[in-house]
Amino acid sequence: QVLLVESGGGLVQAGGSLRLSCAASGRTFSQYVMGWFRQAPGKEREYVGGISWSGGSTYYVDSVKGRFTISRDNTKNTVYLQMNSLKAEDTAVYYCAARRFGELTRIYYDYWGQGTQVTVSS
Repeated sequence: QVLLVESGGGLVQAGGSLRLSCAASGRTFSQYVMGWFRQAPGKEREYVGGISWSGGSTYYVDSVKGRFTISRDNTKNTVYLQMNSLKAEDTAVYYCAARRFGELTRIYYDYWGQGTQVTVSS
């Protein structure tokens, strides 16, 4: 089992940037595929993207492609979500998630963090 804790959320103006972090417990972090999701008020949870064990492969949904970057540091048991050119529609609670196996395009993850709020003012 892995415990996930997100941080870095906050209020930012449209066009600005924010970096979220997700710290994971355990000594096997490098064996987990990591993903980011978001949920806006009144909407279903949306998959943002994922990163492979090594960090060598990433996947993004079209709505964030070119603006968001997922990276990881396995020595720090941390995955990051760098968000640039933020828009009001990016406002949501952002969650990190983990699973052991599967393609990055899959949206099913086993472990979840508690979420961090990102609010983009227009």
